Amino acid sequence: MKKSALFILGFGLVVAAYGQKLDRSMKPKPGPAPEVKLGHTEEFTLANGMKVFVVENHKLPVISCNIELDIKPELEGKMAGYQDMMSELLLSGTKTRSKDKLNEEIDRIGAKINASNNGLSGSGLKKYTEQIFGLMADIAMNSKITGEELEKTREKVLSGMETEKNDPDAMVRNVSAVVNFGSNHPYGEVATEESVKKITLEKCVNYYSTYFRPNVAYMAIVGDITAAEIKPLIEKYFGSWEKKNVPVATYSIPSLSANKLTKVAFAPRVAAVQSVVSVTYPIDLTPASADLIKVKVANTVLGGGSQGRLFLDLREKHAWTYGAYSSIREDDLGGTFSATVKCRNVVSDSSVEALLAEMQTMQTERVNDTALQNSITYLSGNFSIGLEDPSRIAQLAIRTERYHLPKDYYQNYLKNLSAVTADDIIAVSKKYITPDHANIVVAGSKEEVAGKLARFSADGKVDFYDYSGKPVVIAEAKALPAGLTATDVYKKYIAAMGGENAFNSIKDIKIVSTAVAQGMPLTITELKKAPNMWKQTVELTMNGNKMVAQKEVYNGTKGYQEQMGQKADITGDELEQVIEGADLTSELHPEKYGIKRTLKSLEDVDGKDAYLVEAVNAKGKKTMEYYDAATSLLIRRVITTDGPKEPGTQVSDYKNYKEVPGTNGYKVPYDVSEGQPGQMIKATVQSVEVNKGVPDSEFN
Repeated sequence: MKKSALFILGFGLVVAAYGQKLDRSMKPKPGPAPEVKLGHTEEFTLANGMKVFVVENHKLPVISCNIELDIKPELEGKMAGYQDMMSELLLSGTKTRSKDKLNEEIDRIGAKINASNNGLSGSGLKKYTEQIFGLMADIAMNSKITGEELEKTREKVLSGMETEKNDPDAMVRNVSAVVNFGSNHPYGEVATEESVKKITLEKCVNYYSTYFRPNVAYMAIVGDITAAEIKPLIEKYFGSWEKKNVPVATYSIPSLSANKLTKVAFAPRVAAVQSVVSVTYPIDLTPASADLIKVKVANTVLGGGSQGRLFLDLREKHAWTYGAYSSIREDDLGGTFSATVKCRNVVSDSSVEALLAEMQTMQTERVNDTALQNSITYLSGNFSIGLEDPSRIAQLAIRTERYHLPKDYYQNYLKNLSAVTADDIIAVSKKYITPDHANIVVAGSKEEVAGKLARFSADGKVDFYDYSGKPVVIAEAKALPAGLTATDVYKKYIAAMGGENAFNSIKDIKIVSTAVAQGMPLTITELKKAPNMWKQTVELTMNGNKMVAQKEVYNGTKGYQEQMGQKADITGDELEQVIEGADLTSELHPEKYGIKRTLKSLEDVDGKDAYLVEAVNAKGKKTMEYYDAATSLLIRRVITTDGPKEPGTQVSDYKNYKEVPGTNGYKVPYDVSEGQPGQMIKATVQSVEVNKGVPDSEFN
């Protein structure tokens, strides 16, 4: 009986379904946009002018507090970079707490407190709300910026800049800022080594005392609190924050797109095997613009993800890249559009052409219903997921007040998003996606790529820039001296290093260098002993304590490497490199390692003429060596490496050669920058010792 009953029930459901004449060939229409509930928000203003927004969120016993300053500071000028340094300097101690005490109190309550040049943020458990407010208020009102901390921060910033010099992403970012906004706009200022070295303590202190004022501050608190219980604490800790007239700078806003012609800006990159391309320009799009939601949908259609037209064309159709995307940023001082791609040298110009074509298509080709709905759904999902973060709700509260948005702007966000039409997409694309008035910014190989891009420029020329966005003049290729060979260049190098007698005089050598990586001090110790033993140890300093982070050892027969306690034998190609590197006189007999050299050209390296020599070992692995034409010393070495997805480069720069006493003239470069683009580390030699009788036991 049960079986029959189930059969009859199932049969009845089928009949009912057919009775409704369901057409399964048609996709169901999307339902109405859900109502956005941001939680209960209350606001009030302190007597000193600070606007406060309280958003209740009782899911967890935590609070999150953001203070955002609505400021337009003066241009940084010759000291570009000091405003970004404020994030470090503001946490370096206060008039009542040293840096160590400040960090100790933050750690004790398990809180997180961060600073920037335009605000503060703090978060932690609700039971520590008063302590968090006390710490944040102390930083906001009583920060004590010292010369000692400024020098530490400066050193860290300069170390980080070393990684940007051949980092294509940083190069494109810097050049884009300059060509989009110019030096008379805050977004067009780029910090350089020169500008960072000029930053004074007075400038940093004055910035803090001028702009960190409550009458330009918005505070948003989200968490397991109510306005009634939090208001007395805010008044207690922030009510004494002294208000002051805050100057408002005016900037020269760049002409947005109407009269601008397409320009190609190229940043030459050492040994580039691929290009980073950005088609970019400034746009007049503010957070309060009526076009903003429509523009976000248009950008998603073009290049907001893996379903965007750029991705489907450049990756899926042509396989030129791992991804192609676009972005549009709104800003009250000037927004930006950018379409970006990373591609091989050989298809760089084709990729630029495709980016421009897809941008043009946005103005003429109507988006189909599926693509439009997918884009709207994608944006809706991101917005909804973002609301799960209490701090995001706080940001929306501040944004509503700061940019004078309708009070129900975000409550209606999803509804307005779902109302965007295909006609809207074409209309805003004609206004904001303008390939005929763009800056085409590329970081890549000057020799293989730059010349092919001239056809995209309105004047038929390519303008060149260095890594920081400073215009440079590329000199025409110089001819090699008649009759000069790679053997001649290499013999001069050996002589410049002290000659064979200098190399042969060294029985053991110890070099100790220091560096900074990701803000952590490193000590690098290298030992070599004839005929072929080698050891390198990297120690890092954390909280004043040294620990061995990495060690590599070769005893003349076998070797191992150890990293954070994990030990492994050195084998294969890596072992061959170690064997050659351990040989104190390897440079005197390259034929032992099957190395053949060919003189290729005369190149410019950091303003110096250098002979480019291609060295190929017995396995066909190539190394590009650059020898200073004036001194004959090796100043750069570039090795192409094979990565899991794409080839990369290992770059080493050598500067400041000094003769080592007691070696008959042997020289060592005291400044060495080494690594891959974006991961360069600059090491400075602190001491060199030779022939001190290093025991064999060091290489066990």
